[in-house]
Amino acid sequence: MNSNLTKTFNKHIRYFAMVIEQHYPVNSKTILTAMKEEYDNLNNDLQFAVTSKNPVDRRIPFCGMFLSIIKVLDKQGVGYENIRATCLEVAHRYVTPKNNLHRKLKLLQGRLVKSWLARLLIHQLKKRVKNKAHPDGFAVNIITRPEETYGLGYGFDIMECGICKLFSKHQSGHYTNILCEVDYLTSNLAGLELIRNGTIANGATKCDFRFKRKKS
Repeated sequence: MNSNLTKTFNKHIRYFAMVIEQHYPVNSKTILTAMKEEYDNLNNDLQFAVTSKNPVDRRIPFCGMFLSIIKVLDKQGVGYENIRATCLEVAHRYVTPKNNLHRKLKLLQGRLVKSWLARLLIHQLKKRVKNKAHPDGFAVNIITRPEETYGLGYGFDIMECGICKLFSKHQSGHYTNILCEVDYLTSNLAGLELIRNGTIANGATKCDFRFKRKKS
């Protein structure tokens, strides 16, 4: 396996292990071993994302870990709702702030989105994510017009989703929308309310992300 993919797996496996050991204590070791094997099998489909010029693509290796555990649990006959609950619990453990400082930093992201520094970074990011860097990657349009973003000056449309492509390639497209649910959690932690009309995973032509500041 690519060394960077190995680092990604080793860095994040503890979040999966905690949940698997809690809910599947009898065969947790077997499940986690099988998960590693599935992740190894995804190597060729994940390598491009590690060094992609489109920074959004770098989410794909981590999402590949969710695909791996989904494939393992699916093969063991675990139902959709239980797989969904497992994945969402892993995601919740991953994104939840580890301490008060971490929590404040996440909230700060939402509060600084209108600052001059944020506008500069958004402008630079806009150019880097608009076009695919790889056929299996993301294409994202960043929206900065206040009238289209509830006055915030920041939103985006995912026109092509690398996660959907990865899951569909491995006959797991019906599970992709589980990861879409995580977007509401991460937005909430930043002090923002996610407003969304549709996602590619659920049949829309794009995934739209618009945000409103949450009232204190």
